[in-house]
Amino acid sequence: MARLPRLGPAGIPQHVIQRGNNRQVCFCSEQDMIAYVGWLKQYSKSFGVQVNAWVLIQ
Repeated sequence: MARLPRLGPAGIPQHVIQRGNNRQVCFCSEQDMIAYVGWLKQYSKSFGVQVNAWVLIQ
């Protein structure tokens, strides 16, 4: 069953976590991580989202 949508009030920092389905690996190589960081930068600018920090764990 899917989770219910969470409230995200404007101006309040959010802690976002992404995990693979059934704890599968999200990044199979360093190139995957580089691509993900590029998308993170691109979409944060496109949507006007300020990303203060991120951690990629393999």
